[in-house]
Amino acid sequence: MTIAEKVKFIEDAITEECSKHQRPRESVKLVAVSKTKPVPDLEEAYKAGVRVFGENYIQELEEKYSKLPDDVEWHFIGHLQSNKIKKLLAVKNIVLETVDRETYG
Repeated sequence: MTIAEKVKFIEDAITEECSKHQRPRESVKLVAVSKTKPVPDLEEAYKAGVRVFGENYIQELEEKYSKLPDDVEWHFIGHLQSNKIKKLLAVKNIVLETVDRETYG
């Protein structure tokens, strides 16, 4: 199954479940976790309509962020070290999904 076929399969399943539960389709967001996947795979997913990607390593996110279009929404889903926060905040369209303690310092 190609990446495009997988995306369609998942999107169709989400649409079906939303319909079953009388929930608007736009109320559910598909986040494609791109951890360890090469940029060409992300580009293929993007061409298939994926606009939200999740990463759990700052280094990977930085590399991929610069190679994909600006309309991608990035979700950081990994452990965040305090010395990496500035790098993360430099990413346009970033959503922080994981916080593992209340305060840093």
